[in-house]
Amino acid sequence: MINLGRYGEELARKFLEKKGFKLIECNFKTPRWGEIDLVMKDGETLVFVEVKSKSNPGAALYGGPLSTINFYKMRALKRASQFYVSSKKLQGKPARLDAVSVILDEAGKAEIEYFPHISGNVW
Repeated sequence: MINLGRYGEELARKFLEKKGFKLIECNFKTPRWGEIDLVMKDGETLVFVEVKSKSNPGAALYGGPLSTINFYKMRALKRASQFYVSSKKLQGKPARLDAVSVILDEAGKAEIEYFPHISGNVW
């Protein structure tokens, strides 16, 4: 059985790598703020990527996968990103939060959408 979340993250990683991003880390866990799906670099900028996946092609009718990123999730993403920067001693480096939406149809074909700068600056 396929793990939709992990498969979506793999598709998102490959999609972003084709755009020139470099993978730094997958599934970075913080003690309090959850997990960062992908940590990547876009040039000199650290990019924290939230990946949201759904297997229902009608998902877009209900707001799509990104509709689950509410105020509380955004706050957790920012704090997790800040924790990453602090724990890796990367203060002062440019950073941002991006999101990728992955919707799989019945045949397993993926529709991928990329959303850069979902929160402005991480700080």
